[in-house]
Amino acid sequence: MSGAALAAAGIAAGLAFVQPALAGGGNLFADQAEWAQSYDADSHLAVTRSRTPVLSPATFAATEQAIARYQQIVSKGGWVHVPAGRTLRLGSRGAAVVALRKRLEVSGDLGATAGISPIFDSFVQAAVKHYQARNGLMQSGVVNKDTMAALDVPADQRLRQLQVNLVRLRAYSGNLGERFVVANIPAAAVETVENGVVATHHVAGVGRIDRQSPVMMTKATEINFNPYWTVPASIIRKDLIPRMQKNPNYLTQNKIRIFDSKGQEVQPQDINWNSMEATHYRFRQDPGADVNALGVVRIDIPNPYGVYMHDTDERGIFGDDYRYISSGCIRVQDVRDYVAWLLKDNPGWDRARIDQTIASGQRVDVKITPPVPVYWVYITAWATPDGLVEFRNDIYQRDGLGSVAASDMTPPPGYNVPMPEAPKPAPQAAPQAEAVSMGSGAPASAASVMPPMEQNHQYGQY
Repeated sequence: MSGAALAAAGIAAGLAFVQPALAGGGNLFADQAEWAQSYDADSHLAVTRSRTPVLSPATFAATEQAIARYQQIVSKGGWVHVPAGRTLRLGSRGAAVVALRKRLEVSGDLGATAGISPIFDSFVQAAVKHYQARNGLMQSGVVNKDTMAALDVPADQRLRQLQVNLVRLRAYSGNLGERFVVANIPAAAVETVENGVVATHHVAGVGRIDRQSPVMMTKATEINFNPYWTVPASIIRKDLIPRMQKNPNYLTQNKIRIFDSKGQEVQPQDINWNSMEATHYRFRQDPGADVNALGVVRIDIPNPYGVYMHDTDERGIFGDDYRYISSGCIRVQDVRDYVAWLLKDNPGWDRARIDQTIASGQRVDVKITPPVPVYWVYITAWATPDGLVEFRNDIYQRDGLGSVAASDMTPPPGYNVPMPEAPKPAPQAAPQAEAVSMGSGAPASAASVMPPMEQNHQYGQY
């Protein structure tokens, strides 16, 4: 059976799973209980983890099937609006709960057999958790502000989101290599892929709205253990100077040292922090897991934006839904597992040696042999072959642009990342790329909407 046929069969089975009444029976919530056991049910970061890579022909085919399903939903009037105004949770009752039941039934998260009771019962709670999981939200079972905002997105907008992302998925649906890494920026997640299946999955922190992570193709070439961090000029201006004005001990507390153009160390008290004098010096943070912004590991991925992937000293960020917090680099949870996977083909570099090297506190650089392709992508909607339709916030407001521009798919000169092979034409025409006005009347591509990151010293962004 072809990949597309398998995906179609999988998504059909998935729709039957989430809509037992339409499929002819079954116990949705018994199945959901089993579904939930494959997660850490107590963790608000528990999300649906498919073994199928986001960038794959199977995901592309499943998304096509999801589009057909959402076209049906839209043709029937979409879903009802859930009145806002108060948090809905187990035990809540009223017209808003009735509307919530109808809303979740249409999207396939609640079975029709659950009824239209005005009481928020355990069935509704399970359906809300299911909905939250596939929208990248905390699986609390409580309809709070963030969940209500997601529920309030109209069906036709969700359909358009799927269509826009189908174009993006098509661009990546060819052969990306036997081993590669995908960092999906809107999902704030990283996955490693080997032989067509996801090997490891990592929660991530990505660039904030005013310091966006770029869409790009490159390779992971080197691991830097216990790295120094050289602070870029932009962060000196925007962050360090204001912090030193408030706390003269900030640099000392965070083990950041100052050097002049000759490499001589300069003391913080010798600088006028009420001026831009500090921008004439180089700021370098010493290695150390306790305060170094890069944590204990940096992964070099050569690119023209000066960004990379790394650990962090603020691991609490991985417990938040909103993880758009960096200056463009991507922070990776469980980074040691990620590094172990990258160094899998490096003789002698098993997990034990990685842990020993980090524990030593010594600066060690290791070339990755062979280098591993890395894709930073912007995918806000997709479907898995088992029928789940996933949505993420369009954090950089790019979905209105229609598709990935050609420049997004072009690696920097010299990186020789395998370009995806052209997939077979889709049965249904996807939307064409749309130009966006940048204010001068001239159109701009999707790539041009995201300004290039500032060039800076090595290890600059974080």
